[in-house]
Amino acid sequence: GYPNVGKSSLINSLKRSRACGVGATPGVTRCLQAVQLDRHIQLLDCPGVVMETGAPPAAAPLRGALAPQRLRDPLTPAAAILRRCPPQQVTWG
Repeated sequence: GYPNVGKSSLINSLKRSRACGVGATPGVTRCLQAVQLDRHIQLLDCPGVVMETGAPPAAAPLRGALAPQRLRDPLTPAAAILRRCPPQQVTWG
């Protein structure tokens, strides 16, 4: 699945304990981890995967593939987000 969509959080919720590390930035889950839910069910937690689509580099942060702190140019992805929003959602008043 995509980075930061809640894969690890869902496993923790089903397990009712902290079986997997979670965080607000991409890259917390670094390797495949098997979590035994019960005798018959084993869940796999894995790092997020973003397939290369040929889209411009500004699209990677929008898919959660890069932490905002690691961006060299945060304005390009921010502008891409604003272009997708209706003007009434991003204006004051």
